[in-house]
Amino acid sequence: MIARRRFIAMGLGTLASAAVPLRAFSVTAPMLLRTADVHVDGYPTVEAVRWIGRYLRERTDGRLDTLVYHSGQLGRESVTVDLTRFNALAMARVFLAAMNDSVPATRILSLPYLIDSTPHLRRALDGRLGKALLAGFERRDLVGLAFYDSGSRNLYNTQRPIHEPADLRGLKMRVPVSEIFVRLVHALGANATPLPFGEIFSGLQTHLIDGAENNIKSFQSSRHFEVAHYWSESRHAYTPDVLLMSRLALQALAPGDRELVREAAAASVPYMRGLWDKAEGAARGTVLASSVKANEVDRDAMRRATEAVARDYLRDPVLAKLYEDVRAAI
Repeated sequence: MIARRRFIAMGLGTLASAAVPLRAFSVTAPMLLRTADVHVDGYPTVEAVRWIGRYLRERTDGRLDTLVYHSGQLGRESVTVDLTRFNALAMARVFLAAMNDSVPATRILSLPYLIDSTPHLRRALDGRLGKALLAGFERRDLVGLAFYDSGSRNLYNTQRPIHEPADLRGLKMRVPVSEIFVRLVHALGANATPLPFGEIFSGLQTHLIDGAENNIKSFQSSRHFEVAHYWSESRHAYTPDVLLMSRLALQALAPGDRELVREAAAASVPYMRGLWDKAEGAARGTVLASSVKANEVDRDAMRRATEAVARDYLRDPVLAKLYEDVRAAI
């Protein structure tokens, strides 16, 4: 906590740029692109940003590098997005749903049962849809660099297996701070409780919440499986993560370095996907070898229960057009 406050004070006070060239103090030190992530050390997104640093070091003779503040050291995602917008951080990796209100077009990838699988998501993001969504962050003084996998989102809780919407009645389920996810969980019959990611474990322990929804890697790496022993494969969304950069931090770089940063971020995507596929499989093995009871759900019943949520959002002509791009990628 002290380290986080000290960093934020630096960022908002004496730190002139998130990419301060440390060569002002040492002729050998690189310019560090400081990046925040709420996930733990070793998580695929954390390692992907470190890979960007290695890519930059090799191509600039050590002039550029990344420094990742993982495990939520600098606060929740809403805080790190603001630090990036105001150039106290160079980059932040966040769950895309956290940007649904500020960049409304991103809502398309949070709608329930819109994406069928990880390959479907990757095809959509690698095409016209991905380019359009990344460009949309400019209005927030941010640069969308890359989308990273976040797997399928599923239900888990401390009380009972979930097979159909009726099983969710009366449960208090944590959701991201996102209107779509609040409405989705309400449509399934549960009580939605928006909480930052870092507060889920204590919420489960203290019975503030009965459960949550997330991917299996986060379920394992955050140790939520030690408290919530029921995992239900709803696969209700495949909302990805996004790597954002401060527009001011990018503009402060020489033109060639700006292009190199964009190139490095794009090149990190297949690397991250490889890490993700391995990590997801390993996490599933760890969880299923524990006391967690896993089950399939009636996905048709879940889809029917949430159809009205998707239909309401798709009345927006912008989202309706993006919907066509998503479905064309099947």
